[in-house]
Amino acid sequence: MKEWLAPGLVTSQLTRSGEDRSYRRMPPWPWKMGQEVFLQNRRAICGTKGGQSSCVCCVRRDEAVVCGIVGYIGYRNACSVLLDGLKRLEYRVYDSVGIAVNNSKKIEIIKEASMVSDLERIVKEIAPSGTQGIGNARWANHGGFSVVKAHSCPSRDKHFILAHNGIIENCSELKETLLAEGFNFTSERDTEVIAQLLMKFYDGDVLKALTSLQGQLKGSYALAIVDEEDMDHIYCMRGGFPMVLGMGEGESLCATDTLAILPYTKNVISMDDGDIAELSSQGIKLYDAKGSPLQKKNFFIDWDLSSAEKRGYPHFMLKEIHEQGGAFRSTLEGRLINGGVDFSGELALNEEVIKRLRAIHLVACGTSYYASLIAERAFERWCDLDIKVDVASEYRYRNIRLSPNTLAVFVSQSGETADTLAAQRRARELGAYSLAVTNAQESTLASCCDDVLLLKAGPEIGVAATKTFTGQIAVLYLLAIYIAKMRGTLTPRMEKELIDELIRLPYKIEATLEREHVVEELASNFSGSQSFLFFGRGISYPVALEGALKLKEVSYIHAEAFAAGEMKHGPIALIDSNVPVLIVAPKDSLHEKTLSSIKEAKARRAPVIAVGFDGDEQLANDASHVLYVPPTREEFSPFVTVVPLQLLAYYMAKKRGCEIDSPRHLTKSVTEE
Repeated sequence: MKEWLAPGLVTSQLTRSGEDRSYRRMPPWPWKMGQEVFLQNRRAICGTKGGQSSCVCCVRRDEAVVCGIVGYIGYRNACSVLLDGLKRLEYRVYDSVGIAVNNSKKIEIIKEASMVSDLERIVKEIAPSGTQGIGNARWANHGGFSVVKAHSCPSRDKHFILAHNGIIENCSELKETLLAEGFNFTSERDTEVIAQLLMKFYDGDVLKALTSLQGQLKGSYALAIVDEEDMDHIYCMRGGFPMVLGMGEGESLCATDTLAILPYTKNVISMDDGDIAELSSQGIKLYDAKGSPLQKKNFFIDWDLSSAEKRGYPHFMLKEIHEQGGAFRSTLEGRLINGGVDFSGELALNEEVIKRLRAIHLVACGTSYYASLIAERAFERWCDLDIKVDVASEYRYRNIRLSPNTLAVFVSQSGETADTLAAQRRARELGAYSLAVTNAQESTLASCCDDVLLLKAGPEIGVAATKTFTGQIAVLYLLAIYIAKMRGTLTPRMEKELIDELIRLPYKIEATLEREHVVEELASNFSGSQSFLFFGRGISYPVALEGALKLKEVSYIHAEAFAAGEMKHGPIALIDSNVPVLIVAPKDSLHEKTLSSIKEAKARRAPVIAVGFDGDEQLANDASHVLYVPPTREEFSPFVTVVPLQLLAYYMAKKRGCEIDSPRHLTKSVTEE
C-alpha cells in the first residue's frame, strides 16, 4: 500500500519516485493566535494558542460532517468516477479530500488538505488504473486540520481503509480501550478509531467483523470500507447518516448523496440504520446488523443529470430560483385529473382513513417549517380539522396527544433531517398515521413513513432552499384540497377554481422572474445595510419569515421577521432611517391593515420596501420602493410574493461577495441534532 500526501504547509513536498514537488498550501499546523487562514475560500481567524480545539478554525464542527463519500467497483477507471462524484458534492463544506484506489493489486491512498481540483492534479501524476476505490471529502471534527488527518483512513498494518462521514460519540472510550490493548494511533480522528476497532474484530471474516463493529459504535456514521486482501468488494455501513447504493450493469456504487452517482446509474437502494452492504461488480448484497441477508426495494431516480449542473448560471441558487416555474409544473404533473386532485394511485391514505381523521399535524424545520405555516392557512380554510404546526426539534419533547385519527405530516427537503426523523419516530410510537413530504424518494424519512408525497422538483444543490420551498407549499396545498374533497368540505366547483389557479401559477412565477433586474438594482442600494426587518400579515407572515431567513442565510445580514400586527409590541423600537423595512403586502383581506404598518415604518423615517400586486397604486404612494408581482388568489399569494425575497437575498449576497451556494456554518441536510 502506498500513501501520497500533499502536506498542509506554505511550501510542501510531494515525493514520488525521488522527485520533489512544491505546492502552496495552508500555513503549517498549529495556526497561531489571531492568524488569518482560509478554509475552502472562507476567511477565518484562529482564536486559540497553539491551535487548541476551541475556535472557529479548530473546533469540532458537527454541522460540517455532511460532506461526501463515494465508492465504486466495476469496469470503469475508479479514480475518474470518484473524482467526478466528489466534485458533485463540493457544495458541501469540507477541508480535506482523499481517495483510496486499487492500483495493480495494491491500495494507494492519495489525499489533500484542499479542494478536489488539487487532488485531481496529484491523481493525474500518479495515474492509478484500478477499478475499485472509495473517496471522501470531510471536515476534520476530531483534532486539527492537516493532510495527515485527511481521509481516507487506514487501520493498523493498513489492512482496511475507511471513508467516514459522521461523528463517533464514544470515540474517547473506544480509543482508551484500544490503546490499552497495544494499538497505536497516528491522528486524533474518530475514523482511525473505527479502522483500528475493525482490525481488532477481524479474524478472516469481514462480515462478522462488521457486525461486531456495528455493535460498538455510538453516534452517527456512514462508512465505505475496502480490504487490501479483497480487491473484489467494497463494504458499506450506515448508522444514522445517509448512504445510498447504486446498481449498474457490471458495476456497483455507493455515496452519501444520490447526485454523486447519478451519471452512472439511476437505480438506487437506500440503506437503513444498522444495514451492512457488500458491493461487487456482480451486484449488491445486503445484511442486517446481525449479519442475516436482507432484501430491499430499489428506486428509480427520475432526475435529469443536467439539472444538477449550473447550465450557465453563476450560482446554483439563482438557477434554482429560475427553475421554480418548471418545478411547480412537475409537482402538479399526474396529480390533476378531470379538474381535480387525485392521489388515489400515489397514497395508501384512502377516503375511509381520511374521514376518520380528527387532526393534522405539520412538523418540519427551517424553510420547511415556514412552508408548513403557509399551508396551515390553506388547511384551515378548506378542511374541518384541527391543524397544528410545530418545529420538529420541539415536537417530540411536548406532551402531544396523538392517535390513529391524527395525520402527522413530516416535511423535509432531504428526508434526512435528524430532528424531523426523531419527531416522526415519536409520532409513530404514539400511533399516528405518518406522511412524508420530501424531494428524496430514497430518503430515510420516505422509508419510515406510512405514505410519501414527493415534490418532484429535481435536485437542489444550493444550501438555501428555493424551488423546494415552493414545491413543498404546492404539495401541501394539493393534499389539503384532496382531504377537503374526501371529507366533503370543498365543492367540485371550488376545487376546480383552485386547480385552475394552480395551473396558472407557474406562469405568474415566471412573469415575476422577468422583473429580476428591478430586484438587482434594489440590492445595490441596500447591500451595505447591517440589519433588515420583515413584516407580513395573515398568510404573508410566514413569507416574511422565509424572506428574512434567506437574507441572513446567504448574505449574513441580520434580519428578523414579525407579524405586522406585532410591530408596536416591540419591533417598532428598532425602526429608524438605518434599518430597511420590507413588508409583504399583497392585496388581500388584510391589505388595509398592512398599509397601516407601512405608514408606521415610514413615520420613523425607515426606507420601506413593499412587495405587492400589480396595479396597487396605494403601495407606490406609501412605500419607498415597490416590487410588484402578478395578482392571484389570496391563499396562493406566497407563490409569487416569495420570489422577489429570494432574488433580493441572492443579489444582496452577490453584492457583498458572499459564498452563495455554500453559506458558512450551514449544510443542506442537518443530520445531527
